[in-house]
Amino acid sequence: MLKANRWLLVLAIAMFLLISWRPALAASPSEVEPGEEILEAQIGDIIEESETETAGQRQIYQQMEAIIVSGPRKGEIVIVENGAMLEVNARRYRPGDRVFIRLIEKGDSCSYVVDIPSRWPALLGVLAVFALTVVIITRWRSVTSLGGLAFSFLVVFVYILPRLAAGAEPLHTILIGSVVIVPVSFYLAHGASLKTTIAMVGTVIAHILTIVLAQSFVRLAGLTGYASEEALFLQAQAPGAINIQSLLIAGIIVSVLGVLDDVTVSQAAIVQQLHQANPQLSFSDLYRRAMQVGQDHIASMVNTLALVYAGAALPLLLLLRTSPLPLTYLLSQEIIAEEIVRMMVSSIGLMTAVPITTLLAAFVVARILKLLSHEEEEDTDA
Repeated sequence: MLKANRWLLVLAIAMFLLISWRPALAASPSEVEPGEEILEAQIGDIIEESETETAGQRQIYQQMEAIIVSGPRKGEIVIVENGAMLEVNARRYRPGDRVFIRLIEKGDSCSYVVDIPSRWPALLGVLAVFALTVVIITRWRSVTSLGGLAFSFLVVFVYILPRLAAGAEPLHTILIGSVVIVPVSFYLAHGASLKTTIAMVGTVIAHILTIVLAQSFVRLAGLTGYASEEALFLQAQAPGAINIQSLLIAGIIVSVLGVLDDVTVSQAAIVQQLHQANPQLSFSDLYRRAMQVGQDHIASMVNTLALVYAGAALPLLLLLRTSPLPLTYLLSQEIIAEEIVRMMVSSIGLMTAVPITTLLAAFVVARILKLLSHEEEEDTDA
């Protein structure tokens, strides 16, 4: 098993090099305005702290010393302001806090303002806890599982995002990335086995169905992809360079890809375990019994997805609840319609993956394996 996984890792590296040998095109424009610079710093002494009124709203104002902690200016101490302009999420900083500050140059003068808190240490912390949890629970499998996860992110950040930023067609780029991610991540996470292969085929079929549904309903609902501020920023940075509607479809496809792994591998494993427990079970028996488990999986998965989307969209749901406008009008707003289409299409893709994978697994186990076993017995008797 370990030897097979080593070969899979080599295959993963080879496939990644194959798709990324071409140099990426020009990077996307920077969000930093001319005459500005972003620096990471640590808050030192608080020079002044008070409350100010900006546009009729009171908020915290601070003037602080900040020590630059990275780059060629590391160690330099500068004076920064926090709350000089109106902010919805203004916060109070304390000595020792790490922040990103923005250097603003105007003519011969320059000033420093706090931009955002530095959150990457906290993100590294949660990543470390995640990796440790995987290692504790899955033991030796964690190495290849985390390797598959790392490879997926490598493809996303080194191949998919640079191509999208360079103006490549989003749907085409995502499909190529998925073709590389699916086999490598599946085999690294679950090992080279019949179960994994069946799950991978079921994932591909369900993925194709999701693509068709996403394209159909995005166009049927007249969604443009401009509901988010990020899409507007992309269009402002590089007008016409990226097909925003196609990017929306690609995002739906990527969001469902990872969850399909869980559904398809589970169903293939259930069929395999049923066959091992009772090799006399027929194709219909295997399918029926595995689907009984799969139906419970579908019910819990759909409920989970609904709650995840509801949790992410609580401010939006609150606006719907308090708005005096007609519900049909509110649902027709693109920012709401887009999330509904995303959730429904993803759920349909996940639900269809269960019977598709179960059908494949039951057919392979009950028909093909028995046929091969029967042929081997005849060869032995001969």
